[in-house]
Amino acid sequence: MAGGAAVRPSGLSGITLILAGLAMLGPFSINAYLPSFPDMEQTLHTDRVALQQTISVYFAAFAFMSLWHGAISDACGRRTVVLAGLATYALASLGCVFATRVGQLLPLRALQGFSAGAGIVIGRAVVRDLHEGPLARRMMSQVVMMYGLAPAVAPLVGGALQRTFGWRAVFLFLALLAASLFAAVALRLPETLAAQARQPFRFAPLAQGYVRVLGNRAFMTWSLSYAAMFGAFFLYVLSAPVFLMRHLGLGEADFLWLFGPATAGLVAGSALAGKAAARWPVRFTLQVGFALMGAAIACDLAICLAAPAGAGWYVLHLFVFNLGMALAMPTLTIRGLDCVPERRGMGSSVQLFVQTGFNALIAAVLAPLLWGSLLSLALGAAALFLCAGAGVLLAART
Repeated sequence: MAGGAAVRPSGLSGITLILAGLAMLGPFSINAYLPSFPDMEQTLHTDRVALQQTISVYFAAFAFMSLWHGAISDACGRRTVVLAGLATYALASLGCVFATRVGQLLPLRALQGFSAGAGIVIGRAVVRDLHEGPLARRMMSQVVMMYGLAPAVAPLVGGALQRTFGWRAVFLFLALLAASLFAAVALRLPETLAAQARQPFRFAPLAQGYVRVLGNRAFMTWSLSYAAMFGAFFLYVLSAPVFLMRHLGLGEADFLWLFGPATAGLVAGSALAGKAAARWPVRFTLQVGFALMGAAIACDLAICLAAPAGAGWYVLHLFVFNLGMALAMPTLTIRGLDCVPERRGMGSSVQLFVQTGFNALIAAVLAPLLWGSLLSLALGAAALFLCAGAGVLLAART
């Protein structure tokens, strides 16, 4: 065990499910209410642009606060911060239920963003507090597998609630989800950071901690490699309307063409990572993961050049790429946190901040620049993949 409290092996699955639920809260916060936009436009007397701002303010708050959740948990303990975050999120979601104007939604969505990241940031640190080596990678892969389902499941749940009860039921569901996770954490998740291992939350030590983490070359290389690797897939998510509707000629109800193979790849890769954790060395796991991603990128480029008819050809690579990405994800995360053992919470915060910031860069710059053609999207994904591969090679030698 890497530190913190002792946990019986029989409690592993329960803790893993709790951590997976905490990680899923973020994707649900974004995707669950997307099917409700038309209803919200009418009820709140607003337009799509104003509702889009409720997503932007959530992302901005999420990215900013992701830098602090881990550092606060390094000082106060993991459980306290997670419970506070879930309570805040539940209250903010309940406030959204009673909103009558889009202007009221904006600060409430910001509160959701401030608090939703606590689960995924601290969850990563909890995994590393509890375990090391293959067991840590296996536990992380199980969390990633559940997390990979969230973007596909959230619109289905939100759509069902919307059709039956209306958009307010979606936010009520989010409030109840957070309340359920609060109860699960309170009853089943032990404190994993021992009191003697905590770091003071004072400006000077905190600033020194961030300087050490941000100045740790190996840690930052692992973090940037993860962000670039994920970006090669997320480029297609952010370009989904253009990719699916303009280039592939699909309709508004056909987004499963993208999320179906992508989610299947994430789940299958995470399951493989869990089984391989105790059998494959770290280096071999990364080699297999990046070989799969490289094959997927090569296939995507070849298909874009050959330009066959049929949408299925152009989404085939998403399954294979995400299979390899999910296999590599736990190792990249754990290897990064191993570079800052005394600041795992802060390190997890910086990891998420780097990824979120990189996703924002893709959304604002790369996606609009590259979605002009299928080939340019494939070339952009290939460039990001090559950057990730180069970063892993560099990090492994640092």
